[in-house]
Amino acid sequence: MRIIQSTAVLATLLFLGFASSVSRAADEDGVALAIVYDTSGSMGDKVRDSNGNPAPKYVIANRALEAIARHVQSFVTNAAADNPRRVQAGLFVFADKGARQAIPFGPFKEESFRSWAQSFKSVSGGTPLGAAVNAAGATVLNSGLTRKHVLVISDGESNVGLDPAAAMAQLKGKADQKETALSVHFVAFDVDAKIFDGVKKRGATVLSAANELQLNSQLEFILEKKILLEEEESPTKK
Repeated sequence: MRIIQSTAVLATLLFLGFASSVSRAADEDGVALAIVYDTSGSMGDKVRDSNGNPAPKYVIANRALEAIARHVQSFVTNAAADNPRRVQAGLFVFADKGARQAIPFGPFKEESFRSWAQSFKSVSGGTPLGAAVNAAGATVLNSGLTRKHVLVISDGESNVGLDPAAAMAQLKGKADQKETALSVHFVAFDVDAKIFDGVKKRGATVLSAANELQLNSQLEFILEKKILLEEEESPTKK
């Protein structure tokens, strides 16, 4: 009887191990990107644009979002014909004490991001940043692509609901359960980056930008060096 029970237990463990390896292998190579865009009232305040003139932060951020979309589209378009690049993306914004998907997460479509950025002009309310990061991260973790990222553009400290550092701790637990990894990147726009020390201690990238030129530069750095990793995909130079 003990031999039979031991054999059954061993078979179960082997099956579970096999199922786990199948689950891990199911993820396909590609980039899953959720962008959290701060829509709080303070995004109506003005900073210097690329010409040195004062402009509302959301207007500058809209242009930055369009630039992100162009960059991602270029990444997809410039792939080798025999090795296409897969990208899934979505846009998360604040909604009362939580977040909502302004652009539903799915196969990346440049036009969706460009259209939203060109039409958005209504900033209001507080900063439920933790809830937004949690929603964006959970969505990305459910993606079937290997490289999972959340990119946050925010000009303020979370002041509604879940703390961002607590959100990252929750997401880390979910990522561990799925035996995967999630990378989170913050750009502190016209705000002291120290307010994001909590998420930095939990592994997030945190960069600051005081104006449009700096915002574009920091976002380009994150896209190239942290998210898309184009240089790592390039053939080795001889």
